[in-house]
Amino acid sequence: ISLFFVLGYSLSCTTCVSLGNSPCEGQSETCPPDYVCGSTYTSSKSAGGTVSETYTTSCLPRSQCSGSGSVSIPNGKVKRGVSCCYTDNCAPSRPNLSADNDIKNGHVCPTCISDTTWCEGSDTMECTGEENKCLMLSTKISGISNHCHSLRGCSTKSICDLGSNSVKTMDLAIDVKFTCNNGGFRVRQGSFLVVSV
Repeated sequence: ISLFFVLGYSLSCTTCVSLGNSPCEGQSETCPPDYVCGSTYTSSKSAGGTVSETYTTSCLPRSQCSGSGSVSIPNGKVKRGVSCCYTDNCAPSRPNLSADNDIKNGHVCPTCISDTTWCEGSDTMECTGEENKCLMLSTKISGISNHCHSLRGCSTKSICDLGSNSVKTMDLAIDVKFTCNNGGFRVRQGSFLVVSV
């Protein structure tokens, strides 16, 4: 298989989007060189329960196969699981979501949530677990369902490394942009140090 990638061989992969937690079915498309077949499962939860779930299968850059991780905002969390396979029209296994870790790690990030593609983080939150980056996440969904949202909060590095991601089918298009920095560190009770990048 690795020889195919060295020679620039292109896989064919199923492309589909399901607004839920079930695997989807769709048409096959030819991937760019160095892409593989991948599935992503994203679950957004608030203090009141599950807000939304999205399951996609598409061509993914090989580097995104390790893109499982999480993002936290006050009273909410977004988890993203990724799985990949490496043959034509293969079916990636169901992605796993990371376990919760509520241990504070000393990082502090601005936070906000909006029904637009931008929000200004006027409040802050303390980060936990492996979430040691400050994230601005912007999502736009168009097609049979149209809406957009943005949020700021704490993120794992694996989510930040995604940069941007787009999936398009005949009925739906999802465009997501991840922008991160190192944020600040809690110095003592009631204050924090901002670190610019």
